[in-house]
Amino acid sequence: MRKTSVKPILSIQYFLYFGVLGLFLPYFNLYCYHLGFSGFEIGVLSSVRTLTTALFPLLWGALADKLFIRRPIYVLCSFISTAIWALYLLTTDFWAMFAITVFYGIFYAPIIAFLESFSMDLLGKEKNRYGQLRAWGSFGFILIVVVSGRLIDALSTEIIIVMILAGSLLHALLSTAIPQANGTRMEGFSANARTLYNRRVLVFLFCAFLMLVSHGTYYGFLSIHLENMGFSGSFIGIAWALASTAEILVMVNSERLLRRFSHEKLLIISFGAAVIRWALLYYATSASLILFSQVLHALTYGAFHVASILYMDKLTPASAKTIGQSVNNAVTYGFGIMAGFLFNGYFFEIIGAPALFAISALMAGIGGLLMALSSRTADQ
Repeated sequence: MRKTSVKPILSIQYFLYFGVLGLFLPYFNLYCYHLGFSGFEIGVLSSVRTLTTALFPLLWGALADKLFIRRPIYVLCSFISTAIWALYLLTTDFWAMFAITVFYGIFYAPIIAFLESFSMDLLGKEKNRYGQLRAWGSFGFILIVVVSGRLIDALSTEIIIVMILAGSLLHALLSTAIPQANGTRMEGFSANARTLYNRRVLVFLFCAFLMLVSHGTYYGFLSIHLENMGFSGSFIGIAWALASTAEILVMVNSERLLRRFSHEKLLIISFGAAVIRWALLYYATSASLILFSQVLHALTYGAFHVASILYMDKLTPASAKTIGQSVNNAVTYGFGIMAGFLFNGYFFEIIGAPALFAISALMAGIGGLLMALSSRTADQ
């Protein structure tokens, strides 16, 4: 299949995946909050989901590369995770939702890492155009987050479960259109996994881990924090949509950015922007300052994500691309977000969101400093 015909398929997958995420990230924790769950219980549910996101992509990725069955696993996990999500319609009990979250996470976990790996393979020599492809995910996020915010104001947070189910089902149905990517069959998992143990990879993964830990307050409790400050569901949706709009500008222009900045330099810039962003949310009480901080999402997520995917792709051999992206996703959006959710869930009711944003700024600062030192050492 020619690349020109593959790109629309991948674009639709990104649009739907992140459209569903535009429902989940801003509103699922808010839904749980309205069910009467405590901050700690919300943190636990968020963390167990990210724990499965951290662990199971590695297993799925190893299986996919070893047996060369990346596409069948992707389609299977898309359908099974959708079916499991439907069980949320049957209960509002914490422990039942905990169990559903565990099994949902097991099958939902590899989807984004596999999609990133598909993109790297199918783009071939045009990898610097990845950001333009990924921007469709941001379009989906923006559209859904704004529409759902208005629907929540008009109805209730209960519609989130049904909307996520509908979006996930559509994503699963269209996942069958993805072609089998060309790749190299693995000679052995351990031999390829050893390529991930070099210093540059380990330093990058640790710094990326800190970056996503710093996002724990944002992803886990920004919507709750804004509601507690008196902002409406529509404003919350606009705030999230503005962040995604900003990230689109970076992703669409990522090829131009990557001609000017190396992957390492773009990562360091992203860390610096995160320090500023979290510091602003520590002080912010006005709508204008909160919205301004969301513009920095262009760097803290948009630039960071594009640079991370391409940097990891550069550091891994052809026979370990799925594992490489799975490890990257596991360490960052798995263990990193999990640690951030657990920490924030425990301390949210003790010290509050503003203090947690200050700690997030410190985390991002440490990650950026280590990345800068590592980059300088590599240049010498």
